[in-house]
Amino acid sequence: MPLETSAESPVPVRTVLRLVGEWIGKLGRVWVEGQIAELSRRGGTVYLTLRDPVAAVSVRVIAPRTVFDAADPPPTDGARVVVWAKPDFAMARGSFSLSALELRAVGTGELLARLERLRKALAAEGLFAAERKRRLPFLPAMVGLICGRDSAAERDVLQNAARRWPAVRFRVEQVAVQGPYAVEEVTAALRALDADPMIDVIIIARGGGSIEDLLPFSDESLLREVAACRTPVVSAIGHEQDVPLLDLVADVRASTPTDAARRVVPDIGEQFAIIAELRSRARRQLAGRLDREAAWLAAIRSRPALASPAAEIDRRQEQVIALAERARRSVAASLERADADLVHTRARLVSLSPAATLRRGYAIVQRSDASVVRSAAEVAAGERLLVRFAQDQLSVTADT
Repeated sequence: MPLETSAESPVPVRTVLRLVGEWIGKLGRVWVEGQIAELSRRGGTVYLTLRDPVAAVSVRVIAPRTVFDAADPPPTDGARVVVWAKPDFAMARGSFSLSALELRAVGTGELLARLERLRKALAAEGLFAAERKRRLPFLPAMVGLICGRDSAAERDVLQNAARRWPAVRFRVEQVAVQGPYAVEEVTAALRALDADPMIDVIIIARGGGSIEDLLPFSDESLLREVAACRTPVVSAIGHEQDVPLLDLVADVRASTPTDAARRVVPDIGEQFAIIAELRSRARRQLAGRLDREAAWLAAIRSRPALASPAAEIDRRQEQVIALAERARRSVAASLERADADLVHTRARLVSLSPAATLRRGYAIVQRSDASVVRSAAEVAAGERLLVRFAQDQLSVTADT
């Protein structure tokens, strides 16, 4: 039943702590999984700080030496363990802890099985899909590097990148790359670099190690943070045979930190060689084009129209003269034919003309309305008639 308290009737601290202890005692024994952040031995007791592998929370575990030594293999700092424990609340100090009854190290096979289940779940969400991966910039202005403190991975990346392109700049974030704080520190460094607009690409690098050492780079929260980055991420964890899940989520997977420097930073010598080859190719293409154009120009200039323009003009002049003479002859012949036709037609007209008949002594008798008189019966007495001759005419009066 809840306590009934008020400002006038409060309860002492011991009562509250006693009730809290009773409530915690009702939880019963539980199996708890975590990562050992701190480990110390004092007499026959081992004190552990068990940290959650994802969230930034931890709990104190008190284990008898016999319980701790019974674990095979013996747990060490950074190891993942499963503890069969009883929740305990120390009323005198007001502190919570777990009293270990059994302690087991998480085996490699179990870790691999969990990683495989996580891999399948993330793959089903599309976090490993090739279409979501971004291409690296050709020449990044600044590279973000997440690595261990004073680590060989940092030296490998910086030295190899400087040899390949001396002008490249780095922003280095040194973090814990194994142990209980690795996920939190790597995630915080990743967010800081991704928020920097000067960073063009981010490298997460670390040397090789055991499966347990590389577990932070298969943590689900870190993988989702990498997938959400706007900046391309290169994973350079361990050696060629090491494949943490970060390699599958990152935009580019490098087999080693040295390989990461090679993928992110171009080699200045190779680029100079490429430029020289391109310039040589351009020079050859330009020289070939000029040679073809020069040959075409020489061929054009060798043609008669350009080689001897006057000869072509003379030839055309001869053609014009010949055509003009031909046209003149054709017109003259046409005129001659037309003249002959005219003479022939005129002769026919003359031969058929009434005037020719009149010149032979005939005459044409016409009335005053110019109609021709064809018989004497058509003429009335006293009618005036016109008699036309070949050269002149005569007016007469009919007399019956």
